[in-house]
Amino acid sequence: MILILIKDRMRPGMTLFSVVIIMMAAGVIDAKEALAGFSNRGMITVGLLYLVSEGVRRSGSLNKFAAIMLPHKKTKMSALLGRMLFPVSALSAFLNNTPIVIIFAPMIKKWAETMNVPYQKLLIPLSYATILGGICTVIGTTTNLVVDGMMISETGKGMPLFEIGKVGLPIALIGLVYIIFFSRFLLPGTPKTEALSQNEQKEYYYDVTITKDSHFIGKEVSKGHIDALGDMHVTSIISHGEIIDTDTQIRKLQENDKLVLAATSKGLNRLIQTPGLALNCLHNFDESFRDTATQQVEAVLAPRFPGIGKTLGEFDFYRHYGAIVMALHRNGERITEGLNKIHLTEGDNLVLLTDDTFMKAWGESSVFYLLSETGEIEKPETSKKRTFALILTALMIIGAAMGDIIKLPWNFKVDMLSMAAITAVVMAWTNIFPAKKYTKFISWDVMITIACAFAISKGMMNSGMAAYIAEHTIGTVYQHGPHAVLAVLFLITCLFTEVITNNAAAALAFPIALEASKQLGVDPMPFFVTICMAASASFLTPIGYQTNLIVQGIGNYKFSDYIKVGLPLSLIVFILSVILIPFIWPF
Repeated sequence: MILILIKDRMRPGMTLFSVVIIMMAAGVIDAKEALAGFSNRGMITVGLLYLVSEGVRRSGSLNKFAAIMLPHKKTKMSALLGRMLFPVSALSAFLNNTPIVIIFAPMIKKWAETMNVPYQKLLIPLSYATILGGICTVIGTTTNLVVDGMMISETGKGMPLFEIGKVGLPIALIGLVYIIFFSRFLLPGTPKTEALSQNEQKEYYYDVTITKDSHFIGKEVSKGHIDALGDMHVTSIISHGEIIDTDTQIRKLQENDKLVLAATSKGLNRLIQTPGLALNCLHNFDESFRDTATQQVEAVLAPRFPGIGKTLGEFDFYRHYGAIVMALHRNGERITEGLNKIHLTEGDNLVLLTDDTFMKAWGESSVFYLLSETGEIEKPETSKKRTFALILTALMIIGAAMGDIIKLPWNFKVDMLSMAAITAVVMAWTNIFPAKKYTKFISWDVMITIACAFAISKGMMNSGMAAYIAEHTIGTVYQHGPHAVLAVLFLITCLFTEVITNNAAAALAFPIALEASKQLGVDPMPFFVTICMAASASFLTPIGYQTNLIVQGIGNYKFSDYIKVGLPLSLIVFILSVILIPFIWPF
């Protein structure tokens, strides 16, 4: 299972489901144990919270919040990050962080370009702030709900809403302080020399070829400039397989030379209409499409995109979506050559050339994390709908927090599950989110992953595997006491969450923690909280957490960018967890 998850051969849900079926067929678990996770309160609560988060998103509350949060004038980077990250982290303690990042990331990028601020210094901090906010409440992240559900299943007792915040809140505050004051020195990005308007600021790259009998043949390129192209910059020339740097060499253009041009979005129409230049991505398309293809859209691929794992040559993007792929951004690299041979993966950022019908047809499709022309997602709803959605969400949180105090005369328990269910149903009735499309807003792969995680954990306990690992892996530090075991458990869980999924990491770590506590004869609660902290501490790679993957495409980050800023943050979370957890929940 771990190997398949690392190699990304199948979606996590199908991978875990396959393992559950194998365990059931081998007699490690019975049918009841295999299906128990599908009726678990934690798993169902996750699905309901997806609907609540979608309702808040569609109400326009997050858009309004982002507009208020971003300053109206340029300010110091530390002050800007502080103004952004603390509110975002607070939101993420109660709402799914994926819609928060999907809405905030393009708005922040647009604002940064307008204010001449390097947006790459803002987007990874945005993702990390949502992760840190998630560790402050039981509902802040799916992992916390998974661990809570497993605790109820094994011990009969879960965690109150804010219980985990006793350690999560100080960790989040110290982590945010580190991000605010140090991340800007570790992340790439420099402001442009001139403060331009948004449309002028946003730069695209276009691959063109000098056609036969073109009037560009013989024209001189000096310091990346051609008089006939105005403010467009020739970043490089490819001639007979040789790449020529135009900033250092003077070159006369020849027939079939390929140019890479840097220009604003307005330059697209000009290029299409310029005789003697052929936009390479339009090579196989007729005149009718060239006349209507006047818009550029940036698309970040989601797990449901049907072409995941296929090359662009195998997956006809134009036939499926009526758009042409002009470029692909991955790990900070822009790829325009040999696109047909590249296998598409989740999180790829595609620059598309299309017409004005594309956004209308696919703007709400779940196959894309994000579709953006200008950085804005949807037209906000009315202020009444925003207010109503916020009131419903606030009542849900209050009800969940005070569930032990509220006693109703009839047989109804006020808890997170019941309050989330009521909130989701009322949002559907009042059309805050489209009731007919409610299944679309739930990440079913995550739901299946969570449900199967319970069965896999049970299989590890039934087979004795959890006890074996606890004895032979964590057992090597038994002589140093439970504090050393807790530290090793954190590191094992953190490693799992970076290379597979956080929910699968929790599923593997939970039975090991339970067995370790039994063998040590101590309270398992500190180990359970450690799993929550470690499984969410995914700061080293973009693949460990969904929000990291989303901002990678928007910000064109490299893997190394996550390591530079994420490694110190991971160490901070590790040290604080090992010190604070045993102090708050003694062994």
